Amino acid sequence: MRAVDTIKNIWKIEDLRNRILTTLLLVAVYRLGTYIVLPGIDPQSLTALQEQTKGGLLALLDMFSGGAFSNASIFALGIMPYISASIVMQLLAIAVPSFQKLQREGESGRKKINQLTRYLTVIILLFQGPTYLVNLSVQLRYAGAAMPESLWFTISSTVIMAAGSMFVLWLGERITDKGIGNGISFIILVGIIARLPHSLFQEFISRTSERTGGLVMFLFEMLVLLLVIAGAILLVQGTRKVPVQYAKRIIGNKQYGGARQYIPLKVNAANVMPIIFAQAIMFIPISILGFSNNEISGFWAPFMNNTGFWYNFVFAVLIIAFTYFYTAITINPTQMADDLKRNNGFIPGVKPGRHTKDYLDAIMDRITLPGAFFLALVAIMPAFARAASISMEFSQFFGGTSLLILVGVVLDTLQQIESHLLMRHYDGLLKSGRIKGRSI
Repeated sequence: MRAVDTIKNIWKIEDLRNRILTTLLLVAVYRLGTYIVLPGIDPQSLTALQEQTKGGLLALLDMFSGGAFSNASIFALGIMPYISASIVMQLLAIAVPSFQKLQREGESGRKKINQLTRYLTVIILLFQGPTYLVNLSVQLRYAGAAMPESLWFTISSTVIMAAGSMFVLWLGERITDKGIGNGISFIILVGIIARLPHSLFQEFISRTSERTGGLVMFLFEMLVLLLVIAGAILLVQGTRKVPVQYAKRIIGNKQYGGARQYIPLKVNAANVMPIIFAQAIMFIPISILGFSNNEISGFWAPFMNNTGFWYNFVFAVLIIAFTYFYTAITINPTQMADDLKRNNGFIPGVKPGRHTKDYLDAIMDRITLPGAFFLALVAIMPAFARAASISMEFSQFFGGTSLLILVGVVLDTLQQIESHLLMRHYDGLLKSGRIKGRSI
C-alpha cells in the first residue's frame, strides 16, 4: 500500500526521522505539563473550574491551553499571552518609526523585536497570573474547597505560571528548530486535538441517547463537518496566478529567459492570523473582568457570550479588518514590481514599475475581499452549530480558530515532510500533486 511505503520512506530518512521523534518527545513533555497542578491546589476540588470552562470564551481559552487552564496547571496561561504580545509588536512596527527602523535592519532587527516581544509576554503573564488565581479562588469556593490566601502563594504561583508559559514558548521554538513544522502553531494544534476525541464521543452519546435525531443526525453532523473542513482547505490553498513574461537576454552567444511564469497570489494570504488576532482582542473582556463568576451586565455582557449576535458580528468585522491589515504587511506589491523590473520581467499588457504595482494592488484587493468574508464566515460557524443544538465542546470544531489552525498546521507539516521526501528523490505524500500549506 502507498501509505505503508510512504511511512517506510519517512523512516529511512535519518534527519526526518529524528525531527519527527524530537517533535513527539517535546509534545509529550508539553502534554505532561498540562496535568501538573499548581502547588497548594487540590486536584479533586477543580470540578467547578472544569464546569466553568465547558462553555463560552473560557472553553476556547481552555482549548488553546490543551486543558491546562481547567486543570489549574503550571501551563494554565498557555501560549495566548505570547500571541497577544506579538500582535502588539506588529502594530507598533507599523505605527512607531523606531520599530519600523528595527524591521528594516534584517536579522539583527528581528532578534531585537523577538526579545522585546518576550519581555512584553512576561509583563502580560505577570498581569494575568493574579487574575487567574482570583477566578480559581472563586471556583474552589463553589466546590466547597479553598486555596491558600497568602501573598506568598499568589506571588509564587504567578511566577510558576509565567515560567510555565515561557517554557511552552521555548518548547515551540525547539520544535521549529529541531522538529517538524512551526512549533508555536504545533503547540496550539496539540491542545485542540487533545479535546477532539472526548468531544466527539460526548456528541455521539448525547445524539444517540438524550436528543432527537439519533445516529442519522450524528452522521449528518459528520457530513457537514467534512464539508466545512473541505472549505477550510480551499481557503488555505486557494491562489490566483498572475502570468509574468521574462524578456530574452543574450549573454555571449547564448539566449536566456523568454519563458512565461506565474506569481501565485493567495486568496487568503493572511492565513489564520486574522482570527488569532481578533480572538485575542475578544478575550480582553475576560481579562478586564477577572474571570468573574458574578452576573455581568451593561456594555460587556454581549461580548461574554460567544454564541450571541453582537459577539459574532464584532468578531467577524475584526477578522475582515485584520485580514486586510495582515495582507498589507506581508504582501508588498511595490517590491514585487521592482523585482520584476530588475529581472527583465513584466506582466503582459501592463507597463513595468508603478503600473505593475497598481495592477498587483488591484488584484490583491479583489481576491482578499471574498477571502476575508469567507474567513469570517468559517470563524463564526460554531455559533450556527450551537443554534443547531450541537454541544458546546464539539461545535468548536465546525469552524473558528480551532478548525483553521488544525487545517493550516496539518497541511504545513505535511508539506515539510513531503519536501524532505522529494529532496531525497522519494515519492511525495500524494499522487495528484504537491501539498500546499502555510504555517500560522
